Amino acid sequence: MLLLLGRRVPLSLVHRLTTCCPSSSLSRPVLLSSALIKLTAITRVTHSTVFVSGQNTGTMPERRPFVRLPTDVYPVNYGLCLKPDLIDFTFEGKLEALVEVTQATNQIVMNCADIDIITASFAPQGGEEINATGFNYQNEDEKVTLSFPSALQKGSGMLKVDFVGELNDKMKGFYRSKYSSAAGESRYAAVTQFEATDARRAFPCWDEPAIKATFDIALIVPKDRVALSNMNVIERKPYPEDENLVEVKFATTPIMSTYLVAFVIGEYDFVEAQSSDGITVRVYTPVGKAEQGKFALEVATKTLPFYNDYFNVPYPLPKIDLIAIADFAAGAMENWGLVTYRETALLIDPKNSCSSSRQWVALVVGHELAHQWFGNLVTMEWWTHLWLNEGFASWIEYLCVDHCFPEYDIWTQFVSADYTRALDLDALDSSHPIEVNVGHPSEVDEIFDAISYSKGASVIRMLHNYIGDEDFRKGMNAYLLKFQHKNASTEDLWDCLEQASGKPIALVMSSWTKQMGFPIIEVEEEQQGDDRIVKLSQKKFCASGPHDGEDCPSWMVPISICTSEDPKCSKLKVLLDRPETTITLNGVPPDQWIKINPGTVGFYRIQYSSSMLESLLPGVRDLSLQPVDRLGLQNDLFSLSRAGMISTVQVLKLMEAFVNEPNYTVWSDLSCNLGVLSSLLSHTDFHEEIQEFIRDLFTPIGLELGWDCKAGEGHLDALLRSLVLGKLGKAGHKPTLEEARRRFRDHVEGKQILPADLRSPVYLTVLKHGDSATLETMLKLHKLADMQEERNRIERVLGAISAPDLIQKVLTFALSEEVRPQDTVLVIGGVAGSSKQGRKAAWKFVKDNWEELYNRYQGGFLISRLIKLTVNGFAIDKMAAEIKSFFESHPAPSAERTVQQCCENILLNAAWLKRDADDISQYLLQRKAPPSV
Repeated sequence: MLLLLGRRVPLSLVHRLTTCCPSSSLSRPVLLSSALIKLTAITRVTHSTVFVSGQNTGTMPERRPFVRLPTDVYPVNYGLCLKPDLIDFTFEGKLEALVEVTQATNQIVMNCADIDIITASFAPQGGEEINATGFNYQNEDEKVTLSFPSALQKGSGMLKVDFVGELNDKMKGFYRSKYSSAAGESRYAAVTQFEATDARRAFPCWDEPAIKATFDIALIVPKDRVALSNMNVIERKPYPEDENLVEVKFATTPIMSTYLVAFVIGEYDFVEAQSSDGITVRVYTPVGKAEQGKFALEVATKTLPFYNDYFNVPYPLPKIDLIAIADFAAGAMENWGLVTYRETALLIDPKNSCSSSRQWVALVVGHELAHQWFGNLVTMEWWTHLWLNEGFASWIEYLCVDHCFPEYDIWTQFVSADYTRALDLDALDSSHPIEVNVGHPSEVDEIFDAISYSKGASVIRMLHNYIGDEDFRKGMNAYLLKFQHKNASTEDLWDCLEQASGKPIALVMSSWTKQMGFPIIEVEEEQQGDDRIVKLSQKKFCASGPHDGEDCPSWMVPISICTSEDPKCSKLKVLLDRPETTITLNGVPPDQWIKINPGTVGFYRIQYSSSMLESLLPGVRDLSLQPVDRLGLQNDLFSLSRAGMISTVQVLKLMEAFVNEPNYTVWSDLSCNLGVLSSLLSHTDFHEEIQEFIRDLFTPIGLELGWDCKAGEGHLDALLRSLVLGKLGKAGHKPTLEEARRRFRDHVEGKQILPADLRSPVYLTVLKHGDSATLETMLKLHKLADMQEERNRIERVLGAISAPDLIQKVLTFALSEEVRPQDTVLVIGGVAGSSKQGRKAAWKFVKDNWEELYNRYQGGFLISRLIKLTVNGFAIDKMAAEIKSFFESHPAPSAERTVQQCCENILLNAAWLKRDADDISQYLLQRKAPPSV
């Protein structure tokens, strides 16, 4: 669905996800699935104890009973006319739906929420109109039953409903979005966000993905406003009852699901181009900012033909619009023909946007346009198969960006942003399988998470590698042709890929989608002459250590092995379909190392024997291991140390071997892990020692890069410079701090404006070591900023300020009118992630303001993001109990799983600290000690 905002991103990609704040030492973000959602606040009080993988995961809510809509009446076409009032924030609606009655009934059950029906009637084809005699609203189930005095007979007829509703301020359904006119006056646009279950807030409908129909939409709007919908405008005429209004009619849509319907009424400029295959592409921007739509337009016009070619199925609509919405909860939403975006996910200012913003926009555009085929043309049958939509789009967005911008080295970044993030979450006992049986709408929000998006994308990447690109494309084409304009399940895709490749796809993939977690592959070797005998075994990997229970699950694991002779090429591929196996690699002399999972494609962790690990370390130092494999090796070991399987000191020693590392993504992953460690050690009295370790590790690369861009540098150099300077500045590296203060002063005084790529690290550095005057200056820059990207950049780092009274000031600012509702979470998360004091203050602030925050975000994934960012960094057992207790008395149904995951993470942090703190302290002190004579 949408683009969620929570992927694990490198610190220099901080704009991308609300969870990776540069000011945060807890720098593993939360991915907003490329997606968004709604949540109905239904308190569920029955609980049962659940055991997963032989371990007690605590209490999980019992799923509330849920019944899908009856099938005795279904829609064929919706004729829908809406008239929003942008002053009073209400709307009037008229629905004329052509329906088919499949068996006689005296009632029609539809979805409906926050809508009042005025009148309803049914006219059978060729028969007399029958007025409904009652409307029974089932609010908890978001349904309405229209009752008729006599049975509606089998056959077609016209259902007419007049209704009214509210243009709400909750960023879901048909809602209002605040913006400023050129003169600074506050105005409102009327916009939509329907995925997953919020079309029912705009009009009564059959709001289930499998109940598809065509739509004829008309909007009655002020004549000076732009009106858009999924299809092209076919008529615009004066509205007879009010000369200030016009009626805008749109062409009939293809058959489609309700969650993909969209309309926008507001003031916008646009830029336009034709794609090479003849589709009209427009990017709509705030008035006066058309220039900022050009980069997204360029990406979109390259992307449509790429997907046309890749799927070998033409884009089925005459146009596609991409539009920036001021108040928007997710990253973006793939409405067919009218894709909506946060401003920061679409707009690029050639002078004031940083490199990471350009990359983020390219990925989000790639993601949403992929959905035009995979999701919109062929739609999941029910939300259980959501992962297929989101996992697929989250994988192919990288394929598309790699095609458009090969210089981004985007597949290496995938491993840091998606793959390792999914491994981290899926190692928890409170994770869930990729495929989750979803019933009630209030359960849907919980699965728009890193499992659906990032694990989904990672297993599709593994599958693509296992099948090969040619057969994968052949299978995808067969799937899209077979199910176009229909609905499909996961198994339907497996069938098509199996027929194309001749491989046991369903058998292999069900082990990855139907059970949660993943294996750790333990590797041992023995030399026999010129052959290497390799023993492989698999166990479930848990964040608390390997699973040693009797009923250990197992996976069908595609394994590749390479050697130092050719680190990029697999010497052998096997499918590990049992707990252990032994294989022989011929012609591998003793002086060669072997590496499992070259390219870091297989979704598993690896534990080598100590001698094998020792032989791989020179490949890190001399860079003979591929960048993605250097990253994967370090990330595996870091994860093993957190699980108590190796000492954290061992990982610190490995990290020191990266001193010659040139690759941006390897550094960004290293930086994220050091951020986690720094956050953990903020609970000790040797936090300064880990800062010194960070300074020592990052200083050589910092000196090499310098502050200013050099001739011949590219995208990745800009990202690396931003990352390294931010890391050094935050860790208190004096020369970096002094230079950041000097450049900041010049920037504020207008002598020398900071390049966009240096703003995050400079802002972060001066705030971290700043006072009230620094904060005042930063808030002034925020107020003056014309671009949302710049405002977000500042919001993310405000929490770095250290003084307790200033931390409070930042938290108060988070809920002020100065910060857009969806961005409050960024500011609070920045405070929680920046220091031990910030974490405590942010948690207290969230508790004290819970009513306002919950009222603002309930029924969406932002509430989960807020909780995760605020509490995930604690490392004291009693905090887990306090958090659990708070949410028992302040239930947040859509965030229940998030609360469990946070409590589990806190207990894991506490155990890690208890286990390794003394050894880490000793190692860090010993590094500084002069060598004994």
